[in-house]
Amino acid sequence: MAAAGGEPSAPSSSDDLFQNFYTEVKQIEKRDSVLTSTQQIDRLLRPGASYFNLNPFEVLQIDPEATDTELKKRFRALSILVHPDKNQDDPDRAQRAFEAVDKAYKNLLDPEQKKRAVDVISAGREYIEHTMKEKKKQLKKDGKPVFVEEDDPEMFRQAVYKQTMKLFAELEIKRKEREAKDMHERKRAREEEIETAEKAKRDREWQKNFEETRDGRVDSWRTFQSKGKKKEKKNRSFLKPPKVKMEQRE
Repeated sequence: MAAAGGEPSAPSSSDDLFQNFYTEVKQIEKRDSVLTSTQQIDRLLRPGASYFNLNPFEVLQIDPEATDTELKKRFRALSILVHPDKNQDDPDRAQRAFEAVDKAYKNLLDPEQKKRAVDVISAGREYIEHTMKEKKKQLKKDGKPVFVEEDDPEMFRQAVYKQTMKLFAELEIKRKEREAKDMHERKRAREEEIETAEKAKRDREWQKNFEETRDGRVDSWRTFQSKGKKKEKKNRSFLKPPKVKMEQRE
């Protein structure tokens, strides 16, 4: 609806924006629900899919407020479309698309995972709403019309979508960093464990060899001492003092 001055009027409240956003989402879901198998596979494997597909609701094209029954129904319909058996002309890509759908479905079946995804979407929406308020404050301060592009429902939807995807991506990057750090720590701990075990093994082998050769070392030392004493006695026999000759007087 346009305002008196010819400018678009802003929605009455953030609740209206939220409702408009989901109305738009549902319209998109209805449109995309008739996509062919090939089109669904292309959607799920499009460039950047590794980040797009972090949002399980986006993968399944379903409302976060959908019931479990609706979720199951949507999963069955989509999984059939992209299943490798139905796409035997392109089984590899179909398999990857099916795995993305299956993973999203399992995430949403897990209450904790589902709550995390809903929280991310809510955080994205709240961030955009906060940004809109800050922009409007600045416009009002500057004496300009208090209208921002996100007042348009489509622009609001796109802004929330982009921010939500960014949040999902940031969480995934942090998860991978933690995973890499944990893997490094486990590897380091394993290397230390192996080194400790090898050192203990070397110590045991050294002690074993030491014990096994002890008698031989003792016998050798005794033999050495015995020969030394004999040699000493033999040498002493050659060190007898010369006989003193008595001087003869004339």
